[in-house]
Amino acid sequence: MSFFDHTAAVTAGSRVWEVGALCRAIADSLEARFNPVSVRGEITGFSRAGSGHCYFNIKDAAGQLRCAMFRRAAMALDFMPRDGELVEVRGKLGVYEQRGDLQLIVDSLQRAGQGAWFEQFLRLKAQLEAEGLFDAQRKRALPVMPKGIGVVTSLGAAALHDVATALRRRVPHIPVLIVPSLVQGAEAPASIVQALQQLYALAQRKGEPGVPDIDVILLVRGGGSMEDLWAFNDEQVARTIVQSPVPLISGVGHETDFTIADFCADLRAPTPTAAAELVAQPRQAWLDGLDLLQERMQSALLRQLDRHAQRLDVAAQRLGRPSQKLAQQRLQLSQLGQRTRHGLLMKVQQQGQTYQALEGDLKQKTMRRLERSREWLQQLSVRMELLNPQRVLERGYSVLTTQEGKVVASVDQAPVGTPLKAMVADGSLDVTVTQPKLL
Repeated sequence: MSFFDHTAAVTAGSRVWEVGALCRAIADSLEARFNPVSVRGEITGFSRAGSGHCYFNIKDAAGQLRCAMFRRAAMALDFMPRDGELVEVRGKLGVYEQRGDLQLIVDSLQRAGQGAWFEQFLRLKAQLEAEGLFDAQRKRALPVMPKGIGVVTSLGAAALHDVATALRRRVPHIPVLIVPSLVQGAEAPASIVQALQQLYALAQRKGEPGVPDIDVILLVRGGGSMEDLWAFNDEQVARTIVQSPVPLISGVGHETDFTIADFCADLRAPTPTAAAELVAQPRQAWLDGLDLLQERMQSALLRQLDRHAQRLDVAAQRLGRPSQKLAQQRLQLSQLGQRTRHGLLMKVQQQGQTYQALEGDLKQKTMRRLERSREWLQQLSVRMELLNPQRVLERGYSVLTTQEGKVVASVDQAPVGTPLKAMVADGSLDVTVTQPKLL
């Protein structure tokens, strides 16, 4: 019985259906009339579960249809489906009875061209890339230890909770400034631009009193369809991102989501949480690093001490113990003393022998000299005896002197009447000059 037959029966007999039975009847009618079916449309909300099953919607301007592609069919794909892609799917229509949802169980999927959203994305991407907004040369490295972190996201977004949790867990000591912004809808691009410019103004005043330090900015949002993330494909948002005075990280969507903001940012993070972790090296990691450095320094110091101790041991072996060295020196001193005493004794003996020899020679020389002196004195005595005035007087001569005892050697010294004394051998005579005579 077809769906329409069931409908006619219900209308005619006013039958009351059980929900499960009605869902099964509708599923049977759909399968009988439409299956298998091929559908053309644009992918939105694509996701892959951990089981390998894929879930997404396929839509056009008039409507959308929920799709499920189980693991066996998904393994046959030769590309990764993305939101915005125009595809053709083939499968069977059915009803997911637990929810009463109409869904298409996809058996095969292939590209049918690119949808309007994706085409617009590619055109803007090509334009901005040609202008150099994506150049790697303008990308900046993230600060190793930022003094402050700026965050732009929605206050009601799950991404804010994820980012705040990661930052609180890893770097509770770093201040975080959150500037709220819309992240979805027609007004979101202007809101994002305004929030970013607000952080830029603060970053440019870094170091001023009372102004928070902003070293890095996180632009984050959770996952969603291409429509949900479209604000991050806005041209004005892209141009504002590249004007950032500090490094900016884009953490928009899930790992498989890409936006223009990702290409313009200094770094793309696969998720908001990953964006927070990129700028939040855990404090414990720094403490562990310091501990490691301390261990290395201590080890190096101990090695240095060991090397010096070894050198000291070698030097000590060369020097020996002080007591041993002192004993050696005492022995050397004793030996030197014995040698010195022996040398002095030998010297004294030698000098004694020399002295005796000199003494004997001196005595001989002295005796000879005395003998010569005695002979010389005898000769002098004889000569002096010959010159003795007394002997002259004994030969009949006399010496005339004045009363004062001056010898008279000339008649001029004794005028007539001068009293004189005449010294003779046995005495003296007083005489007076009567008549001087010249020879």
